[in-house]
Amino acid sequence: MPRFMSLIRIDEQAAAGFEPDPGFDERVTALFEEITKAGVMLETAGLTPTAQGTRVHWSGGELSHTDGPFTETKEVVGGYAILQCKDKAEALEWASRFLQVHPESWTVTCEVRAIDEA
Repeated sequence: MPRFMSLIRIDEQAAAGFEPDPGFDERVTALFEEITKAGVMLETAGLTPTAQGTRVHWSGGELSHTDGPFTETKEVVGGYAILQCKDKAEALEWASRFLQVHPESWTVTCEVRAIDEA
């Protein structure tokens, strides 16, 4: 079965002010239990803020390092999941369900990409 990576993209500065509604944690926990029991969720995690990250860049035969935060970046990867699904449609269904447990006032994007198994 193919594997897919879902990348959760957020506006890190706006997300700092987001407050989850009272049922948010329960909805996420229930969905994660369901997707794990279905054998779809292989791994998931949130990522630390970009202020704690470092970018390593290769250009012209030279390496450079830039410590975060990366203020020039509007949208960052805030978390990820590795899913094993029968096809892309199933991966998109799970990604959609994940986004729908978030409060309506939040803006969250999920990029779903197949993992190249070649």
